[in-house]
Formats: sequence, C-alpha cells, structure tokens
Amino acid sequence: MIVPRSFFARPSLEVARALIGMRLVRDDVVVRITEVEAYGGPADSASHARHGRTTRNAPIWGPPGHVYMYLCYGLHQMLNLVAGARAGDGHAILVRGGEVLAGLDTVLARRRASAASPALLAGPGKLAQGLGLDLAFSHHDVCAPGGLELHEGDGVVRVLAGPRVGIDFAAPRDRRAPLRFALAGSGAVTELATLAAPRRAGRARTPRRPA
Repeated sequence: MIVPRSFFARPSLEVARALIGMRLVRDDVVVRITEVEAYGGPADSASHARHGRTTRNAPIWGPPGHVYMYLCYGLHQMLNLVAGARAGDGHAILVRGGEVLAGLDTVLARRRASAASPALLAGPGKLAQGLGLDLAFSHHDVCAPGGLELHEGDGVVRVLAGPRVGIDFAAPRDRRAPLRFALAGSGAVTELATLAAPRRAGRARTPRRPA
C-alpha cells in the first residue's frame, strides 16, 4: 500500500526513522530501505537548504512526499524524499541503501553486476542506479501511483543510529548529530562502525533533540 502524504508531513528526523524497513517500488523492482540520513532545513549546516532556495535544490522547498534528486561529484544520482510539516520547510531524507526484494535481474542489469550481494545497493549512488533514477525524477510524487512509489513495509524493525557521512564542511554539532539510521542486521548498510546498537524494537520514538 502506498503511504499517505501525511507520512511525510512532519520533521525529517521523524520521517527518516520511520522509513527504515519501508519499500520503494518502481515497476518490477521492490527495494526495502535499509539506510537513510535526515536533513533538517536551513538551520542544518549539512543540508542543501542552508543557502536558501536555488535552481538545484528547488524540490526541497516543495510539498512533502516528493523527490529531490541531485548529482554528486558529477557521477552519482542521489535520491532524497522531501519532508516537513508544510511546503517550504526544506526538510529532506537521503536514502542511502536498500535490499532488493523483487526485480533482481533488472537491478543487476542497471548496476552492471553479475550476481547479487549484500552491498549491491549499499550506498546512495548504487541505490539510485538500481532503481533507474536520474534528475528527471525531481519533483516526482512518491505518494501517487506510477513511477517511483513508497509502500508500507516491515512493521517491526531494529534501528541503528549514528552520524551522517561526508559532511566534514558542516558545523561540529551537525557533524556529530545521530541523524543517520539503518536497519540492524542488514548487509546493505555503509559505515557500520559508526552506528550505535539498536535502541529498541519497532519504530523508535523521535529523540527530543539531536545530540
């Protein structure tokens, strides 16, 4: 079942934790989300929203439940899902990894891989490639049928938390904040050593304040 827009209409921290175990669906491919990072709008020095609205980051400022794609280092497509209580909050979640549940042959062809492995979609560039996504998907609505959709997934998961990756330019507090979440026990998780032990079974409650 496709998630309702209300799922995304809240702060990115809440949405990010709830995304673990949910499913991205595109045609015959189904991917369980195993790793994400939350970005909290203009006040977050690691967020693309920190410089205000630009041509590149325009999708971030749109309605919750839409896609923001960008190209990293001119090579890797990066899938982000827009969140926030309302359009204009500038919140988004980077989807960093996933496990293939269906459509493996399609994913292998897109990734130019010969066989499945836990690392097949471990990393944001690999994940977007496996789903066949590019910049044309920016502004796409994942709460509507067709194209890329977000579906309900596993009801009970164990979640790991730790700092985000590749944000050395950000303020120290934002570099340390445990805003990266991952599915415990999954091989499709990057930088595992920097993640904490599972906090609880099920979808964990939102911490009062990032560290």
